Amino acid sequence: MATQSPFSFVGEAIEQFVTHAQPPAWVMDESINRLVLFLNHVIGAEPEAQSRLKRQKGRCIQLQWQDKVIQLAPTAAGLLERVSQPKFDLKLSLTDASPWVMASAVMKGEKPGVHIEGDVQLAAEVNWLIDHVRWDVEEDLSKLMVRCRCQYPGLNGQASLSGHAAIYSQTCTWL
Repeated sequence: MATQSPFSFVGEAIEQFVTHAQPPAWVMDESINRLVLFLNHVIGAEPEAQSRLKRQKGRCIQLQWQDKVIQLAPTAAGLLERVSQPKFDLKLSLTDASPWVMASAVMKGEKPGVHIEGDVQLAAEVNWLIDHVRWDVEEDLSKLMVRCRCQYPGLNGQASLSGHAAIYSQTCTWL
């Protein structure tokens, strides 16, 4: 007789909630806008990616997972914008039903299952972007840290002086 883990019920309940729960329309809309801003931030740091997207200006790329659809089009600046067109040039449908399966594949460095339909040249450009463009987290964090240091230059010195003073005062009391 096979026994199940008591935690398997919790995992199944969470997966059912994630796959069947519908957030409000405005949440989905704003989430997609933020996703497009993030993609443009990452693409903007790569001149080669921008030049490849410039060549595909005005073509519609449709991304689909279950019943959720996003349509994007490259702009003259080599970035992406949201569009709403009845016809697409390239359709990328994620085939994995579970978000957990997709997330684990991405975390392992693998690509999730995708069904591709449409223009071959545009698909090759999108594949190049997926393979070669990466978010440089360290560079973004270093820019943030430089801004913090520039805005509050006295805090770093004051903090280190007060830290040293605290250490010296403790060692002097022990003597």
